[in-house]
Amino acid sequence: MLSLMMNDAAAETLGFPAGRPTLAPPDGLAPRLRVRLSEGITRRGEVLSWTRSTGYANSAPSVARDLTDWECADSSFHLEDYVPVDARTVDDVPQISEHDQRILLLHGIAFAMEFRQLVNGLDAPEPVRCIIGANESSATFRFHQIRRGESWHDTDLDRYQTEKIVVIDLKPADN
Repeated sequence: MLSLMMNDAAAETLGFPAGRPTLAPPDGLAPRLRVRLSEGITRRGEVLSWTRSTGYANSAPSVARDLTDWECADSSFHLEDYVPVDARTVDDVPQISEHDQRILLLHGIAFAMEFRQLVNGLDAPEPVRCIIGANESSATFRFHQIRRGESWHDTDLDRYQTEKIVVIDLKPADN
């Protein structure tokens, strides 16, 4: 099962108000993101992480607020490092155009759709939330298990006024 939510800024960028939403990257998922997926995920104690993660999961949440915060910090990566977009630097600050922010959101959504297979492939699959955010200087993908009483993001996604946010909940068939 899949649930997709987004703030108004993301919906507008992706074309929902105009009735022309497109949720797939024009040329399919970027090859470097496919490589990232091939690295896989694993359960380490109470947390999920990338298989090649160097995060010290045995002490999670350690300095993090909770397990969700630990997973988000450990799993986060910049989409612009994997997707060919024009990220210029002006006065030492990256600048990503609206068009390229849309491209990064599309790749993040496509990545989450394929990431679902990794979640379902775990020995004991649990619901996982993927959070994709894009703004004028970066775009990120992160994930965490869905836990009662823990949240990484504000539930009112429109409170993020300078960022386009997409939240995708991936729930195994038996949950």
